[in-house]
Amino acid sequence: MIVITKFYTCRYERAFKEVFMNEKNKDLLIYLLEGILKVKIKEVEYLNLEQNVDNVSVKRKHFDLNLKTDIGRIQVEVNASDLGYVRPRNMSYLCDVYSHHVLKGQNYREDVKIIQINFSYGLKDTKALRVYYIQDEEEKKYVENFVIYEINMEKYMSFWYTNNVQEIEKNKEIIMLDLGLEELKTLSKKDRMVEKYMDELKRVNEDPDFHVFMSAEEDNRKIENSIREEMIEKGLKEGMEKGLQQGLEEGLKQGKNDMIVEMLKNKIDMHIIAKCAKVSLDEIEKIAKNVN
Repeated sequence: MIVITKFYTCRYERAFKEVFMNEKNKDLLIYLLEGILKVKIKEVEYLNLEQNVDNVSVKRKHFDLNLKTDIGRIQVEVNASDLGYVRPRNMSYLCDVYSHHVLKGQNYREDVKIIQINFSYGLKDTKALRVYYIQDEEEKKYVENFVIYEINMEKYMSFWYTNNVQEIEKNKEIIMLDLGLEELKTLSKKDRMVEKYMDELKRVNEDPDFHVFMSAEEDNRKIENSIREEMIEKGLKEGMEKGLQQGLEEGLKQGKNDMIVEMLKNKIDMHIIAKCAKVSLDEIEKIAKNVN
């Protein structure tokens, strides 16, 4: 018997993919999408999660979920935070999907919707759902088929924790995504699809390979966060000490270089250093040549 040490909900993108990218769970995926979009969906096809790019210098894009349906193209992102890079990144993903779809067609039409659904945390917004279009101040849309759904997960979860029965019933396909096993047992009593979701999430959590992956991913994230915080603190300290003589920018740069040297001396993987320091791997390798 497998003992579950930690139960991962679908607020973790890996768990989300494990459940909703399974071919046998297409009915669950349709259940979720129909609840959000308020339309009937008959067909769903999974597309490659890595978007091809037309320029070798452009970074390849990795989606959380990329779908072709009978109502249009749907791209899904699970956003753990509302940091400054999240929306520009997601916007670039959606614009890329839109341009590829339009340019490959025989004419320029708006009959196929291009939709992005964001399950977002940390929004600090009072509204549960916002639907964005490209439109003017009079709400006249520039195009009809470009839509972004931003789901404020904390707001939806507040319905559960305040026992708002009416909202829970209306939005259970969203609320279930961040419930633990015991909570899902309560929610699933009157809904066959929620019960299936609970069984699938339980199955994923009982997979030893999944837990190994999640443990490694969380460990790497903690290492990166710790190194980044330390680098920022050291960089600021160096900048303050040298600011009068060299200027804050030079002091910060020197502080960052010193920290990179220390990480190299401690045998930390160069890829992690490059990611945390936000410099190229080539630059890390150049610094490494001067480290004894």
